[in-house]
Amino acid sequence: MRAVKAREIMTKTVITAGVDMRLTEVMEQLLRWHISGMPVVDDENRLIGIITEYDLVNLAFDGNAADTKVGDVMTREVTSFSPDTLMAVIAKTFSAQRLRRAPIVDVEGRVIGIVSRRDILRELLRCYSGVV
Repeated sequence: MRAVKAREIMTKTVITAGVDMRLTEVMEQLLRWHISGMPVVDDENRLIGIITEYDLVNLAFDGNAADTKVGDVMTREVTSFSPDTLMAVIAKTFSAQRLRRAPIVDVEGRVIGIVSRRDILRELLRCYSGVV
């Protein structure tokens, strides 16, 4: 199997959240785009956190999702990778940390893509089936 980098498998169109978005807006976006989490970025598209379905389900019953902002509940410690990180390293990290997705960031910390478990599976199938 060849050494595949994040830039080759990442989804380049990333749906992101801002710190001032209401949790109900995040819920709408997750459902609309059939995704399970979103990187949280600042005004310059730099990664500052992540918000996931898990966060929303756990928090929505404890408060008012319509009045709660992303910045109040997002996870601030986020595992991210550079576009040159090998897929094998990402997959091992996903397994070790039980991650579903990870933002891909440039040297300035700007989100330029995202890799999910599905992206890795897609590439593995391509490798095993001989499809290029």
